[in-house]
Amino acid sequence: MTSPQQFLTDIERARCSRCQTRMMLERVSPGPVGFEQRLFECPRCDQVELRLIASDPFNSKAAGWLAGELRAPN
Repeated sequence: MTSPQQFLTDIERARCSRCQTRMMLERVSPGPVGFEQRLFECPRCDQVELRLIASDPFNSKAAGWLAGELRAPN
């Protein structure tokens, strides 16, 4: 199951969609630019969920536009 979660902080853990138990973070992998994929597993019912999370803009390639061709208007 994939769902966008933009406001999930590093401290917060997702809740299982089946039983609402806090899930355990199992793996973090790169996603589209500015996002990462996080795999969560529920310790109670073994539900597995893959979520797309906005990554830190200062540590991601999404901040690359700062070095691009954008210039202040004259």
